[in-house]
Amino acid sequence: MVWGWVIGAVVFVVVAMFFLYYNRFVRLVNQVENSLSQIDVQLRKRADLVPNLLSSVKGYMKHEKGIIASVTNARKAMLKADSMGDKVKAGNKLQAALKSIFAIAEGYPDLKANENFLHLQKELAAIEDKVAYSRQYYNDGIMSYNTLTTVLPGKWFASMYGYAKKDYLNIPQEARAVPKV
Repeated sequence: MVWGWVIGAVVFVVVAMFFLYYNRFVRLVNQVENSLSQIDVQLRKRADLVPNLLSSVKGYMKHEKGIIASVTNARKAMLKADSMGDKVKAGNKLQAALKSIFAIAEGYPDLKANENFLHLQKELAAIEDKVAYSRQYYNDGIMSYNTLTTVLPGKWFASMYGYAKKDYLNIPQEARAVPKV
């Protein structure tokens, strides 16, 4: 009689672990996918803000057509990108191009004082903060997921359920560089 209870309890614990680990993997995968979509939303918001920024800048920066063109091209590339990796790369290029505009704007006192430009600059800074936060949230989710796939017994369940380690979202070195003006 006692052995029946012991065997029943062991079977219950094993079955509960299967459900527990499956649900943990599902939650973490959903968190990672959600954070990727949040990055996409913020990148799109940034790209949507660019035409307004360019229209407020064009009148002042007549001699910097190359920089305006690079911002426009970077925005087009971001909107055309299909995969999240391509969107992130294009978003980084757009960010670098926008940094160049703000660096050049320092030489135009009238532009720096323009209320519309200042508003767009603040809005863009807020979006940049949200992009950085979204990337951090994504990488935190990846860290939790990868930890679960590499520690025991999670490693065993990951292989049973077909889950493998995922890559972190890295910012390329060129996106970290200070723009040259």
